[in-house]
Amino acid sequence: MSEGDMLQIRVPASSANLGPGFDSIGLALDLYLTLDVTPSDKWEVIPMEKELENFPKDDTNFIVKTAAEVAKKYNKELTPCQIKVSSNIPLARGLGSSASAIVAGIELADCICDLKLSKKEKFHIASLLEGHPDNVGASIFGGLIIGCQLDEDIDAEVIHSIDLELVAVIPNEELLTKSSRGVLPEVMSYSESVAAGAVSNLLVAALLTGNMELAGKMMTKDKYHQPYRKVLVPHLQVIEDHALEFGAYGVTLSGAGPTVLCFIKKGQSSAVINGLKELLPNMDYLPIHVDYKGSCVTGSLDYALLKK
Repeated sequence: MSEGDMLQIRVPASSANLGPGFDSIGLALDLYLTLDVTPSDKWEVIPMEKELENFPKDDTNFIVKTAAEVAKKYNKELTPCQIKVSSNIPLARGLGSSASAIVAGIELADCICDLKLSKKEKFHIASLLEGHPDNVGASIFGGLIIGCQLDEDIDAEVIHSIDLELVAVIPNEELLTKSSRGVLPEVMSYSESVAAGAVSNLLVAALLTGNMELAGKMMTKDKYHQPYRKVLVPHLQVIEDHALEFGAYGVTLSGAGPTVLCFIKKGQSSAVINGLKELLPNMDYLPIHVDYKGSCVTGSLDYALLKK
């Protein structure tokens, strides 16, 4: 295969909220959705993992549909490609698998239609499609993102100086975001909102100053979602009760769950994993790190081939 015949799109996973940063804070993780794209005379999506085999294999695939929606926005039309899809992001586990697919679709449209979108433009499109900026922002920019979305007015700050060691505790059961949002209250009182905002503000300050003990404390003080979601993820309380004694700074539900993310003191990952395994033996334990690159594209497609 010659140069210009293939491109690769790689999009990192993400964890949202980090406790009280509900729908506004995201962290990119070094798990990846990868697309190998080549020109073709028809749409063909080829899953490279068993977990992906249930998704559509033609232009009704979510990634391709997202790309088509973006192309239409710019009055462009996608030409068919073959896409080999691989991923080590667990599906429906609160690690941003759907957000990574949205970002992959945007990157696909950008490449096929030669849109030359900036990361900021991709972020705006992705946030509107996803409904909030945390997961998609982390997947696009890498690092830690703090975002605010008010209708179509979307702003964010991206921090790449965060140095974290993490362990993801992943149950075998899926938990759809829709189900997890269903247990949240429709309203909060003014005083509750003020208190929740204060906790979130201090979490951000602690993360930026590197005070991980304080950040971990604020994660457990969340008033927006974790107290309500514990009925769906009872292992969160167990991990909160014991992870610190094994060497964690803090514990948070990853996105809508059911994955729980432990923020680990340097060199203590094995101790935390071994300790928690004694209490929760039926979970998967995955040491992970922050991704600082965000979504990236390598290689290129021959546009003459695409237009045939």
